[in-house]
Amino acid sequence: MDAAAATLARQPGSVDRLVRLAAADMAGVDALITARMQSEVPVIPALAEHLIAAGGKRLRPLLTVAAARLAGSDNDTCLKLAAAVEFIHTATLLHDDVVDGSQLRRGKVAAHLIWGAAQSVLVGDFLFARAFELMVETNSMKALEILARASRVIAEGEVLQLTRSHDLNLSQALYLEIIAAKTAELFAAASEAGGVSAGVSAVQSDALRAYGMNLGLAFQLADDALDYGGTTEALGKNAGDDFREGKATLPLLLAIARSGPREAEFWERAIGRREQTEADFRRARELIVGTGALEATLDLAANYADKAKAALAGFPANDWRSSLESLADFAVSRRA
Repeated sequence: MDAAAATLARQPGSVDRLVRLAAADMAGVDALITARMQSEVPVIPALAEHLIAAGGKRLRPLLTVAAARLAGSDNDTCLKLAAAVEFIHTATLLHDDVVDGSQLRRGKVAAHLIWGAAQSVLVGDFLFARAFELMVETNSMKALEILARASRVIAEGEVLQLTRSHDLNLSQALYLEIIAAKTAELFAAASEAGGVSAGVSAVQSDALRAYGMNLGLAFQLADDALDYGGTTEALGKNAGDDFREGKATLPLLLAIARSGPREAEFWERAIGRREQTEADFRRARELIVGTGALEATLDLAANYADKAKAALAGFPANDWRSSLESLADFAVSRRA
């Protein structure tokens, strides 16, 4: 059984419904992104476009737009916040790929391998700056506070992960704390900022943040599972990258905890010391599936997806809400 097969019995969900519903708004967001990544320094738009134009689902800005529309917004303030969210996300990807030494991103050669690490990091800094300019233009101190806090929390999460990324004794609780900071926080902030742009109540703002946080956790846990159950072609990155980099993700941590003494030396060599052979990923995959660690990770992801859907209960039952609920199911059932 692989991650794709493990999702077959789950409600499939869809991102396409939300994409279609927000198509006009996202066209406006894309126009803002294209305009604001320009610079008189040629390498900046070239490098930024390499990653931004590579595609991706634009989920985080999509959440900002959807949250605003769900909350009844009929203005375009959310579009600038959505573009800011995408710039923050892209900046973190550029930085992450340098730190991790990643080879692929969204199916393309990682930017740092083309332009170098220094330029990738500095263009990431430029995109952070553009994000804050967009936030200021909305004249919303609350939205600025939300996204500024998210930027700080993401950085903290990245540093925490870096210091504990090869720790075979990492607890599940601390691992969830790390991914809540480095991944789910931007989902939460994107949703919350969209609601704030629509003038929601504190209760509704908290609900949208809860939706985004639980959705982000579901997505990251599904990513963790897909690294051991997906294919390079489907993922747009190399399957097994987490293993080869020695990252202690939840499927790995659960498999280690459930393995016997005979496997302990394998895990210590392959992950602890990162002395790997070509056959090691296949063996790790077999152990992760055989111990039930893959299924357990997807079960936890499904639990967070259910919490995300439940957080929307106080909003009107309309197309925006049902599309966001379907997105939560998609987070777990997707194969890439």
